[in-house]
Amino acid sequence: MVELIPLVAIISIFVILPGMAMYFADRKRRWQSEHAAKPAAGNAELVSLAEKMERRIDALEQILDVESPGWRKKYREHA
Repeated sequence: MVELIPLVAIISIFVILPGMAMYFADRKRRWQSEHAAKPAAGNAELVSLAEKMERRIDALEQILDVESPGWRKKYREHA
């Protein structure tokens, strides 16, 4: 039994520990590659939403220009 301890220690150091390190490194690499592709699709959606919001703000500003011509001066005074 005592003569098995060095053999188990050597196998653990040179086989099991590197194998575990490689396994977790691979999992991390896969996780990063999966999540790296998602923001590109999310960015397109955010750009689309921002463009819609910009069009709405422009429309509201045009309405305010007609309804209340001095609204820009008032806003700048309070800002």
